[in-house]
Amino acid sequence: MTDQTTAFALEGFDLPAFVSATLAEDLGDVGDITSQAVIPETARFTGVMDSREAIVVAGLPIAEAFFRALDPEAVIERLVADGDRILPGTDVLRLSGKARALLTAERSALNTVQHLSGIATLTRTYVDAIAGTGAVLLDTRKTIPGLRRLEKYATRMGGATNHRLGLWDAAMIKDNHVAVAGGIGPAVARAVSAGIARIIVEVDSLDQIAEALDAGATHLLLDNMDVTTLRAAVAIVGGRVPTEASGGVRLDTIRAIAETGVTYVSVGRLTQSAPAADLGLDFAPSR
Repeated sequence: MTDQTTAFALEGFDLPAFVSATLAEDLGDVGDITSQAVIPETARFTGVMDSREAIVVAGLPIAEAFFRALDPEAVIERLVADGDRILPGTDVLRLSGKARALLTAERSALNTVQHLSGIATLTRTYVDAIAGTGAVLLDTRKTIPGLRRLEKYATRMGGATNHRLGLWDAAMIKDNHVAVAGGIGPAVARAVSAGIARIIVEVDSLDQIAEALDAGATHLLLDNMDVTTLRAAVAIVGGRVPTEASGGVRLDTIRAIAETGVTYVSVGRLTQSAPAADLGLDFAPSR
């Protein structure tokens, strides 16, 4: 059981604002007309949120925030913690409070936990697939606008390492940048002159590696290379900078990619394509 007094703090993420905006979207100008019409104002609700499948949990503190926003006096007990791997049928949250308030918050709370747990669960399958290779799984910026901090939190719960949080925390020079700048060398040289400490350079052929390194790249993104080419790239780099395999990585290919000796493997589908986890909230009156 998780300590109910533990506050959820995520750098760069405003939880009260997120909860408020999400509930406002659902309530519109008139509120939850179903609960207002069907549920007596004094009615109480006791329920349990549970998982219908094996998942890695993520988002329970946020679900709790939704319920507490509408019923600050609700009694809420987290039965597992974010990052836990659980079996089908596991109860994750128990709550009791004002029926109208809790049922109004139900969908927003479930949507969040389902989405984030889906990301954490998919991430864990990729982490497990490369266990023992020494490679580290990275997420990407392929996130739903407005949800990046939450989705990257979910990948961490699944065992991945966050890559760039945004355009501000590292330079990533890709093919379009190179085309406009007039080549890898000039593009990297400009980033160095700008005083940027982390300069990630995308290369898609072995003959680009020396130019990128000589110009000052601090990290190479090896784009859409097959495993033979990846091994050759890692040998050329010789440990001078971290190497990252990226592009089209799937669950059935990631282990062979990781075994080439790359430092990292980045996977966009962790946040871009994860299916929602199957969780529900059911009425469970006290005995």
